[in-house]
Amino acid sequence: MNIGSVAEQSGVPAKTIRYYEEIGLIPKALRAENGYRNYSDSDVETLRFVQRARKLGFSVKDVGNLLTLWRDKNRASADVKKFALDHIRDIESRIEELDSIRQTLVSLTNHCHGDERPDCPILEDLAGAFK
Repeated sequence: MNIGSVAEQSGVPAKTIRYYEEIGLIPKALRAENGYRNYSDSDVETLRFVQRARKLGFSVKDVGNLLTLWRDKNRASADVKKFALDHIRDIESRIEELDSIRQTLVSLTNHCHGDERPDCPILEDLAGAFK
């Protein structure tokens, strides 16, 4: 199966598939006699796994670790669960940080007149952040 078909079936763009091969996230595809990459159904399944993990916010490095766990049929589910729980903690931390940023911006926009006056607490706050 060529890279275009694999891209369509997996939902991963061809350029990204090449990148994943380049960094070793997925094995390099076999080459046909004409030099084109030749993929299997197993490659499509792996790319779908990678795509789903990326959509859940796992980094490329984390996806590599998840692939290792996925391929290891003797893995302990406790290892997978710990990995997922660590990721949840990271997400919760980012949510708290984003919520703080949001609250700051809401406060600043509430204090900005938003009219023809030049003074603006948003810009004043940004300028003050570097002093």
